Amino acid sequence: MSARHRALPRVAKDVLRRLIGRNVIAECWWRVRFAARRRADRQAEEVEVRRLRPLLPVLPEAAVVVVIPTYRRPDRLARAVRSALAQTVTDLEVMVVDDGGGELGVLPEDPRLTVLSLARNHGSCGLPRNVALRLSRSPFVAFLDDDNTWRPDHLERTLRALYAGSGLVYTAVRRMREDGSQLDVLGRDFSRRAHSDDSWVDANSIVVRRSPRLRFDPWARPKWVNPKEDWELVHRMSRRLSVAYLPVVTVDYSVHDGSYFTEWHRVPDDVIREHQRDERVGS
Repeated sequence: MSARHRALPRVAKDVLRRLIGRNVIAECWWRVRFAARRRADRQAEEVEVRRLRPLLPVLPEAAVVVVIPTYRRPDRLARAVRSALAQTVTDLEVMVVDDGGGELGVLPEDPRLTVLSLARNHGSCGLPRNVALRLSRSPFVAFLDDDNTWRPDHLERTLRALYAGSGLVYTAVRRMREDGSQLDVLGRDFSRRAHSDDSWVDANSIVVRRSPRLRFDPWARPKWVNPKEDWELVHRMSRRLSVAYLPVVTVDYSVHDGSYFTEWHRVPDDVIREHQRDERVGS
């Protein structure tokens, strides 16, 4: 029987998508198809944690731990780290996890900064984040990629919502071209049903309450695989946690040749106007 005849009819696919959601179906398929690779990456994570644990006599601990995975972006990494350390919330620890790149550059000297280097490159966003999660202690965790930056009030705003009872909070993201011009401002209220079929919550904007379930899929997903690991984390965590969206820009996302570019939904025009007004006031 040909692959064409083995495939589900288009009508059946459309029905499944409406009932379950495109991303949920795709995630189930990738878990089956790449089960062996996922097991190997989980084992690799265990090896890295066991190797690094003796290097930390005291695990980094604060109200919030900021996790920054990196791979050979020293200049961008320094900007990301500075934006994390410059938060109005000062009770924080920043954990940089080098995914075997060996090019960290010159980072700020700050007692709140911890740098870990994995034994080799795993090519995974989730694995180094999990290493930092397992080698730190905090009620809350935030995530920042090495090529993006935060506004100084990112943690203040998100932690306020978390202390008020939310389990996972995310904000709007401003995407910037390399020439410094704005591409767009993106964000959207959370609906788990809509999230089953779409993806718009970026890891850089997430701050979440720590729990045993807080871990990323360590599988090194190929670039062509969708959904991504941040979708998987948010969708799984949202089963039990209340998710809150703050329609204010606190993340500057750099769009460049090496970044992952997604066509997300735009935030409402009134949020963009508020963001532009805040910029004028702050200038």
